Amino acid sequence: MKLRALEPEDIDFLYHLENQESLWEVSDTQLPFARHLLQDYLQNAKQDIYEAKQYRYVISLDDGTALGCIDLYDFSPKHRRATVGIALLEEHQGKGYGARALTMLIRQSQLHLDLHQLIAYIPADNAVSIYLFEKAGFVCNGMLKDWIYSEGVYKNVGVYQLLF
Repeated sequence: MKLRALEPEDIDFLYHLENQESLWEVSDTQLPFARHLLQDYLQNAKQDIYEAKQYRYVISLDDGTALGCIDLYDFSPKHRRATVGIALLEEHQGKGYGARALTMLIRQSQLHLDLHQLIAYIPADNAVSIYLFEKAGFVCNGMLKDWIYSEGVYKNVGVYQLLF
C-alpha cells in the first residue's frame, strides 16, 4: 500500500468517493458533485502544500487501485501543525487500510513536513473513527458542542490531537 498524489486518471474514483453520502456529514457537502467540477479540481489542484495549505493523498494498493483519500488541511508551517481527514470507499472499509494509511501519514508528517502535531475533528457518535485515531495515539482534548447539523440533529465533535 502507498500514499500518492492525485492524478487526472483518478476522476472515476474521486467521483465515486466524493458522492458517497455517508461522508457528507463531516464535510459541507449537501449535493452530489458533478464529474466536470471534479475534473476541473484535478486539473487545477495545486500540489504544493505550502501554497495551498492542504494536500490530498490517494490511498492505493501497489497495483494502483485507489482505496480512499487521506488529507492534510489547515496546514500551518509556522505552528508546525495540520488537520487530518480520512475517507475510504465503502467496499474497502474495515480491512485495516485506514490504520495503515494513518500510520504512513503520521510518519510523512514528521519526516518530510517537520510537523509537531496533527489534529482530527471526529463526530462523537463515530466509534469507528474514534477507535482508528485513538489506536494511532490521538487523544481527545476537547468537545465542540452542536458542531455538526445532520439530518435535523446537532452533533458534538471531539477534537483529537497527536503531539510528536
